[in-house]
Amino acid sequence: MSTTALLLVLAAAVTHASWNVMAHGVSRIGVPFLWWGAVSSTVIWVGAIPLTGGLGSGWRTFAVVTLVSGCFHAVYMIVLQRGYASGRLSTVYATARGSGPLISCLIAITVLDERPGHLALVGVAVVLAGVVVIGLLDREPERASSGLDPALVYGLLTGVAIAGYTIWDAHAVRTWDVSPVAYMVGSTAAQILLFAPALRGRGAVVASTWRAHWPRVLGFGLLSPLAYILVLVAITQAPVALVAPLREVSVVLVSLYGAIVLRDRRPGARLLASVIVVGGIALLAL
Repeated sequence: MSTTALLLVLAAAVTHASWNVMAHGVSRIGVPFLWWGAVSSTVIWVGAIPLTGGLGSGWRTFAVVTLVSGCFHAVYMIVLQRGYASGRLSTVYATARGSGPLISCLIAITVLDERPGHLALVGVAVVLAGVVVIGLLDREPERASSGLDPALVYGLLTGVAIAGYTIWDAHAVRTWDVSPVAYMVGSTAAQILLFAPALRGRGAVVASTWRAHWPRVLGFGLLSPLAYILVLVAITQAPVALVAPLREVSVVLVSLYGAIVLRDRRPGARLLASVIVVGGIALLAL
């Protein structure tokens, strides 16, 4: 993997971890916050389209591919928020970010015919192993002993959604040459329409959500698209099978946030798992 692609994905990881920490704090609001997030994302980033290559394709192609992307991302956001409302931030996040890249990597190899080197594949396995360890560390003891943890279920469902949009978006920006910034804006604009039916008759809740949480809404609108724009640019320079797992260094950041700020347990084991992830990243960078 090139140094440029590596730096792009690491920057995306930091940005992604930041907006997820913000989203976790308002997870129980649900669709009203997601709708405002889509609105703010579209408004904040639409002005950058003329400065970043325009649409990069015809209107018809652009509309179709971004609508499909919006559907994938809307499902991802809904399932992720429900997961955050039902369990620990680190558990949901680590499970989602571990399972999603694994599925993406397998599809990229079998469907997109990508062929990463053996050392790179070892790095992928090491990164995912560290992510899985973090997810297991963060399981709540009472849920671990009583059966299936809803946080793990929602995390796995989120992972499936991640794989779906990762493969589709990679195919779109490569095959139809859509500009990453325009593509992300088109996807968030589609989400505005997709979330809207769930808000009928809830105008007061929508308005109160903005009044109470507008700083988080604006932060989300800035950081969430930025994280994925960086990933889309990286995908044009490196295989999906490598980019998808590498961006999960964000799991380390969220896990450390959980240990330091949220006082999650087992900080020593958490640090060890983080070192494992960093080791995998080192292999990917070779």
